[in-house]
Amino acid sequence: MVKQNINLYLASPRGFCAGVDRAVKIVEQAIKKYGAPIYVRHEIVHNKDVVKSLENLGAIFVDEITDAPESSTIIFSAHGVPKSVFDNAKNRKMLSIDATCPLVTKVHNETIKHFNNNRKVLLIGHKDHPEVIGTMGQIPKGNVILIQDSYDAMNLHIEDTENLAYATQTTLSVDDTKQIIDILKKRFPKIKGPSTEDICYATTNRQLAVKSIAKICNYVLVIGAKNSSNSQRLVEVAKTNGVLNSFLISEENDLNIFLKNLKFSDSTNIGLTAGASAPETLVQVLISKLKKNFDVNLIDHEVIKEDIVFNLPKLLR
Repeated sequence: MVKQNINLYLASPRGFCAGVDRAVKIVEQAIKKYGAPIYVRHEIVHNKDVVKSLENLGAIFVDEITDAPESSTIIFSAHGVPKSVFDNAKNRKMLSIDATCPLVTKVHNETIKHFNNNRKVLLIGHKDHPEVIGTMGQIPKGNVILIQDSYDAMNLHIEDTENLAYATQTTLSVDDTKQIIDILKKRFPKIKGPSTEDICYATTNRQLAVKSIAKICNYVLVIGAKNSSNSQRLVEVAKTNGVLNSFLISEENDLNIFLKNLKFSDSTNIGLTAGASAPETLVQVLISKLKKNFDVNLIDHEVIKEDIVFNLPKLLR
């Protein structure tokens, strides 16, 4: 049986970012230094395969620090945590290791600085996302207002418009966030913002790569978890840029559904990328599965080169 030909465009950059890579290494190094078990509050990154591999090394993932024994070692995820979590761990005589991405820490520091300067902070982000919860928990309750979309920005009522600032979640859609910021700046001309944008380089670069492959592809596949904000945004970006047949591949059944609905044309071009918390191994597994069904022509589609590396915390170097 002759296999159908497909062109598979591999978006680059894709997959692990420097913050995720650092967080995973923090868990690995902590286990080497302190021995198993090491406790981790919440998923270190939003990817079940990464979590499973770390569990196999001796990591135990817990919902709250009270689920770990007193005086144990606890690691906080790359998404960041409220200050109260550090305080509670200290009270329980736990050794805390902070795996918060340095770019998220930057947003935390901005928020604290604005609060110290008596400014109310408008945080652009998604309700209940761990990163948003962590950022809002850096300063006393009531000093941060969450803005989820343009509607919120348009209908927000602020009495003191002279002392306002904004910050953003690091994994948002670049285009959507720009729209919200433009609305806020128009409504509140004196609003203060970050010196450099909060959306991280990896989120921006992966979205740029998807925009680029969307120009040439009939389909776009994004490997990532359903609870991964940056992976969900990549699917949205692909659809917004004309590829309505864009799919999040979070498990094998997602790929099976895609293959059942795949319709061939003379030139069937499929774009493939991965969210910032998805390891390259998953990309290669998906490619292998496609090769079983099709004659795959692999095409590397590099948009920008990344060479950023974040250092591990001092106690683990």
